[in-house]
Amino acid sequence: MRLLPAAALCLGLASPAAALDLSAMSDTERAAFGEAVRSYLLENPGVLMEAIAVLEQQREADGAARDLALLRDNAQAIFNSTDDWAGGNLAGDITVVEFVDYRCGYCRKAHDEVAQLVAGDGNIRFVLKEFPILGEDSLTSSRFAIAVRRLAGDDAYKQVHDVLIALKGPVDDAALSKLAAAQGLDMAAVRAEMGSEAVAGIIRANHELASKLDINGTPTFVIKETMVRGYVPLDGMRQIVEGQRRKN
Repeated sequence: MRLLPAAALCLGLASPAAALDLSAMSDTERAAFGEAVRSYLLENPGVLMEAIAVLEQQREADGAARDLALLRDNAQAIFNSTDDWAGGNLAGDITVVEFVDYRCGYCRKAHDEVAQLVAGDGNIRFVLKEFPILGEDSLTSSRFAIAVRRLAGDDAYKQVHDVLIALKGPVDDAALSKLAAAQGLDMAAVRAEMGSEAVAGIIRANHELASKLDINGTPTFVIKETMVRGYVPLDGMRQIVEGQRRKN
C-alpha cells in the first residue's frame, strides 16, 4: 500500500489521463488511499517538493510560450512604432524596448545601466515607450517628453528624458518651463502640444499595447523574443541580450 501513493503521484505528473480513477473506489477505499498518500508525503516530503518544482517549471514554460506568442503578434507596434524614440545603433542586430515611467524608482535605477548596456555592446537598437502609470507627475512628464519630441525632434527628447528620469522635485510648470528653456523651446508651444490629442493618443496606444502584453509595471523590457518584467542588473541584461542573440 505504501508504494501506491508514489505510483499515483508519478502517474499524475506524467499524464493526467493515466491518473488513478478515485471515483471507481468505494468510500472506504478512498479514505484508506487518502490516508496512505498523506502518510507517504509526511514521511517523504521531498516527493512533494519535486512535484511542486515540476509544476513551477511547467508554469514558467507556459508563461514563456504565451509571452512569445504575444510578442510575435504585436511585433510591429512593439519594435517599429514611429511614435517612439529609438537610439543606440539604429542598424543593430537586436532591439531592446523599455516601457518606462519617469517616477518609477526601478526605472531610475535601470537608467544608467541600460545606457551602459547599449554603449558597451555597440550593436543594440534601444527603444523607449512612454508608459506613465504612477500618477499625475508621471503623466505630465510623459506628455512633456512626447511634446518635446514632436516639436524639436529626437535629440531634444533624449535630453529631456534624461533630466526627467532623475528629477526629484515636483513636475510642475516651473520645473518644466526651466527644462524647456534649457532646450531653447517655447514653453507655451510645448504646453499646447502636451494637451493635444496626438500626445494623448500615443500614451493611450502604449497603454493598450501594454494591456495586450500583460504588462502592468515598470520597467518592463522586451528583448527580441523575451519579456523581462522588472529591474534586472546590468550583468543579467547582458546575459539576456546574448541569449537572444544566439537564437538568430
